[in-house]
Amino acid sequence: MDGVTRRHGSGTYCAVRGCNNSWRLLNVWSEGECFDHQPSTRRQCGCAPPYALYEKPKTDVESRKWLAALKLKNPPKRLFVCSYHFINKKPTEENPFPELFLGYERPPQQKRRKLDRNTSDTQSDEVCIEPKFKDAATQWEDLTKTDHSYAAKLDHVNKSTQTGVQTVADDMLLDDDTSLLYTGLCLLYFFTLVKTMLPFSKPSCSIPVVDQILMTLMKLKLNLVLGDVAKRFKVSKGEVSKVIAHWIDTLGEQLEPMVAWLPRSVIRANMPPSFKKNHPQTTCIIDCAETAIQRATNLNCRSATFSHYKGTNTAKYLVAVSPHGLIMFISEAYAGKSSDKFITINSGFLEALRPGDEVMADRGFTIRDVLHERKVKLNIPAFTHKRGQLTNEEVTRTRRVANVRIHVERAIRRLKVFKILSQTVPISMTSRLDKILIICAALANMRSRLIRLPHEV
Repeated sequence: MDGVTRRHGSGTYCAVRGCNNSWRLLNVWSEGECFDHQPSTRRQCGCAPPYALYEKPKTDVESRKWLAALKLKNPPKRLFVCSYHFINKKPTEENPFPELFLGYERPPQQKRRKLDRNTSDTQSDEVCIEPKFKDAATQWEDLTKTDHSYAAKLDHVNKSTQTGVQTVADDMLLDDDTSLLYTGLCLLYFFTLVKTMLPFSKPSCSIPVVDQILMTLMKLKLNLVLGDVAKRFKVSKGEVSKVIAHWIDTLGEQLEPMVAWLPRSVIRANMPPSFKKNHPQTTCIIDCAETAIQRATNLNCRSATFSHYKGTNTAKYLVAVSPHGLIMFISEAYAGKSSDKFITINSGFLEALRPGDEVMADRGFTIRDVLHERKVKLNIPAFTHKRGQLTNEEVTRTRRVANVRIHVERAIRRLKVFKILSQTVPISMTSRLDKILIICAALANMRSRLIRLPHEV
């Protein structure tokens, strides 16, 4: 018995490999407060649940076809599959079996074909229907079709972008793992992003839109040189440079609403238990991150961007996250020589704060006087400057702050997954670094599923 089967053996989870949807999560969702119909819970207001669980049919034939589609070695007695794995979001007469996101690559559904058989008496056409699913009793496999088994998996998410032209994305994005590698997003999120950005494409460009966005995200995710991207997509370096510049500007504008400051009620409702116990009034956690940039030839620019902390020329920016990890604010890029206090005051971060908020930061943020004017509390670790050892109370408070302040470090690490920010940024891209920061922050929120797509709400 594999590990997946053991976990789903109780029948309370979705039986598909890798799917964590369950009845318990549905109950937790229904007991939560509905923000559209406050103060009612979602069960009382009647809002549609994010998914539904359907039990395996009782008939022997349909039951065998469900098990053949799921490929479970030891299925549970009561088997449930959530609506994410049905083409119509539920079993229907046309599509009664689970076919989407089954945790493995399935060959495409085989079509009907006619065979002409000549006999001595009559000549007739017989229809040969190949089985839709292969089970233990089926001892054949068409190897000519398994080479393109990803086609069935991508068909439901790629319909909105199909134009009859074979694209590079069809060959590169085979599954969620390769999509995360090249773009930082799963397949569903990537093709939803492509569909949303279709109206902003340039008609004069001959490259398909899905390939344009793919090469842009590949540049941000892997920081490939333009010659490498041009060779992969079989276009010129100049064309790649124009496409990436256009989509960085476009994505920076269109994805900016996905890095939004949450209302205080939403922050309180989603606060983790670690904050509720010791820091229930915390609104955000802030910290500054640095990204290395290519050394400028101008001596004044070189001096302004040199960071003594990193020992190289850097761009510095402020990141503010909510207690549950959502990136709510990311500032413009400043010279690496700028202090944390200077960036906090001039980045516009203070405009988002309201009286009564509580900000958690590191020792370097000496902004208590600035926040006091706005009636905002600053929570930082204790200092030992010009005095003796910390008291037991200060040591305990410092440890509690450090224990939960790690959330902003994790958010910055999600940003640095995009190698354009973890490696050296060339001078030619520093003018678009502000928009790159917004794009990476929005994609990091989408990757961690802290932002839901419209069809999941």
